[in-house]
Amino acid sequence: MSEALFDGRRLILASTSPFRRELLARLDLPFTVRSPDVDEARLAGEDAPSLVARLAEWKAQRIAEREPGALVIGSDQAAVLEGEIIGKPGNHQRAVDQLQRASGRVVTFYTGLCLLDGARDQRQVAVELFHVAFRKLTMAMIEHYLRREQPYQCAGSFKSEGLGIALFERLEGHDPTGLIGLPLIRLTRMLEVAGVVVL
Repeated sequence: MSEALFDGRRLILASTSPFRRELLARLDLPFTVRSPDVDEARLAGEDAPSLVARLAEWKAQRIAEREPGALVIGSDQAAVLEGEIIGKPGNHQRAVDQLQRASGRVVTFYTGLCLLDGARDQRQVAVELFHVAFRKLTMAMIEHYLRREQPYQCAGSFKSEGLGIALFERLEGHDPTGLIGLPLIRLTRMLEVAGVVVL
């Protein structure tokens, strides 16, 4: 597959996430991947929607500076439980703790998305919401799930596209791909505004 779009522009995903890469591939467009290498620390007093919008735009900006004229996609995600941002667990015990807290509760995911058009110096930024209602989880269920899927690099300690679906009571949101990390419905519309028609 060619690395350039039909009009010669390059489409670049500013992310090293394999999940986002797999999602973007669904649109069947030629793209490359670059690591934005940004500091993802939260600013003082910054809420989840502001955080993910800022980081999505900052990631896209960093790559656009190195790749002039390209269309760059930046994305970031945060999960919020009872008003607190919860990140990637990183290890088994933290994943156990997260799932115990989430049991019987709703976790809200905020996914920031930016499409930066370097040729026109235009950027589109959006934040997508998705609510995950967890069923009541026993320790046996949590341990069994974590041993099988090991979602230690996933915010909220699950993979909804895998066995993690068994942890939920219901899912509520506009775009299920947003929950995985790259909202393709919104991205498709952004690409169309930038002159890239997916269909």
